Amino acid sequence: MTRMHEYSALEPFETGEMDLEERQALRRVAGLSTELQDVSEVEYRQLRLERVVLVGVWTSGTAEDAENSLLELKLLAETAGSEVLEGLIQRRQKPDPATYIGSGKALELRDIVESTGADTVICDGELTPGQLRQLEDTVKVKVIDRTALILDIFAQHAKSREGKAQVELAQLQYLLPRLRGWGGNLSRQVGGRAAGGVGIGGRGPGETKIELDRRRIRERMSKLRRQISGMSTSRETMRQRRAKREVPAVAIAGYTNAGKSSLLNRVTGAGVLVEDALFATLDPTVRRARTPEGRLFTIADTVGFVRHLPHQLVEAFRSTLEEVGDADLILHVVDGSHPDPEGQLAAVREVIADIEGASELPEIVVINKADAADPDVLDRISRRERDSIVVSARTGAGIAELMELIERRLPRLDHEVTLLVPYERGDLVSRAHKEGEVLSVDHVEDGTVLHARVLGGLFQELERVGKPVERVSS
Repeated sequence: MTRMHEYSALEPFETGEMDLEERQALRRVAGLSTELQDVSEVEYRQLRLERVVLVGVWTSGTAEDAENSLLELKLLAETAGSEVLEGLIQRRQKPDPATYIGSGKALELRDIVESTGADTVICDGELTPGQLRQLEDTVKVKVIDRTALILDIFAQHAKSREGKAQVELAQLQYLLPRLRGWGGNLSRQVGGRAAGGVGIGGRGPGETKIELDRRRIRERMSKLRRQISGMSTSRETMRQRRAKREVPAVAIAGYTNAGKSSLLNRVTGAGVLVEDALFATLDPTVRRARTPEGRLFTIADTVGFVRHLPHQLVEAFRSTLEEVGDADLILHVVDGSHPDPEGQLAAVREVIADIEGASELPEIVVINKADAADPDVLDRISRRERDSIVVSARTGAGIAELMELIERRLPRLDHEVTLLVPYERGDLVSRAHKEGEVLSVDHVEDGTVLHARVLGGLFQELERVGKPVERVSS
């Protein structure tokens, strides 16, 4: 029986309106800040992304590629709560090792910052600590890079205990080589009573202030890694339980803002938050769903990917990304209305290749947002990607066909049984309905005559407790 009600139009509350309202209830207010005016004297710098100028260095590819990259940086900055005033792209063979854009361009950038009244410069790349400091010394406002911007967005959007711990670990990994001090504090040494009153043996040079801070950060990182390892144990237990029962697993992967959460909501009614913003949802969500023939499977929404995803985040979210590696099928969602959907596909596959076992898994490319995309672009991607389907998670177009395609690509039910199952083992008949394909059921005096297609684990249990129908009839 086809379960079309599972793909029906979603009610408003099923797209995470309550979560969205909570997120929008607290926003940065432009112009209000308690930060020091001289950025060179800030030791622990809190990001204040209000009025920003974007800077990108174009080293390879076409001018359109460079513009798309800066456009994505603009969306990231707006997601973090800033107002973008200006965007600049410089053509270079490689970024300048001292100031990222070169000393002459840095002076031009300073003039633009002064004329626009910007308080922050965001660079479209990961800058070294030296590049950050020298560029700040020139432009006289705060400079951050793409990695710090993405980490800031993750910190805003993390909700679960595990998600917050993963983001904090990534932030500390980024901060450790970039610690800044108040000039003299870099050489101020702590010993004797200042070192905790250790007395004899504790006096003397001791640690400099920045060494002390680095040690504390490393200790905190070690504690966070232990916490994340402990929290991932429960996720692994759930995965093992699903594997034991042989419930097929489907993972939704894709570029950020491609519509992964919308697709999950459309298929399962999960009620996951949906927002037109980058990295709107970070915490993985696993829900149950059924194919048109009624076969049970799990479907997991994972964290979104982006070009040049910071390696700190890939490492910190490794336990979350394992949902992809442990799946039987990957739904690779791509935004069909994006200016560069092929670039999105390549960026996601680059990250998937780093996840153990994920690159060998079967993949269905789900070209989303068909209601807003150019038909020629949809046709181009469909011809290029062999296993692909065009859908609209917003309108529901193509979802029924996607579910049929999922049914065909899930692991095969390669064991067909016809057995008499005793009534006291009705749980196995129930599992056959949930996990397999029941062809017929007949209730007789001694039990249930079950004719079904099932996976290997359930087949072995049925064989152990059931009786062949031929022996019963004799």
